[in-house]
Amino acid sequence: MPSLEVKTVTNSPVSLSFRYSEIDYVRALRAHYADRLRLWLDICAAVAVGAAGIYLWPSLSSKVFLGASIAFAVILLAAFFVIPPLIFRREPKFRDKYSLTFSPEGIHFQTAHIDSHLAWDLYSRALVDAHSYVLYYGSRTFTVIPKRVFQNNQQQEAFDQLLATHVSKVVRKK
Repeated sequence: MPSLEVKTVTNSPVSLSFRYSEIDYVRALRAHYADRLRLWLDICAAVAVGAAGIYLWPSLSSKVFLGASIAFAVILLAAFFVIPPLIFRREPKFRDKYSLTFSPEGIHFQTAHIDSHLAWDLYSRALVDAHSYVLYYGSRTFTVIPKRVFQNNQQQEAFDQLLATHVSKVVRKK
């Protein structure tokens, strides 16, 4: 007879204390951009416009196509490689120590400047990738929970269960 694995639902709070590293925020922002932008379509468009510029090489319009292709490629590269580190370095709040406690009743959010109790319904969706949880409380505003801050797998699984119970839309990326 096959054995059944039963997952227990946890009601115990998950307490995390951490400081963001630059790579935590950069990875999360890149995951956000990759989720929100039509990246493959954008890359294909840049390549297609560049190919049209090469095809039309002898004509004056080729320079317009090639310029547009290069500009589009530069914008994409900046969005993924230049802007995320700049945002992290210019934002003082990322240097604070964060203490977060997640429980069925809500979230206790504490830094040197904030001591707040938040309801789970503040978060409308979550994006989970290999490195972090990105919890959205607006279309472009979010809280990043790096996976490295969990003390063990059990604590991360308890957080996953809380997230699945209290956030209506959880998207998991590989």
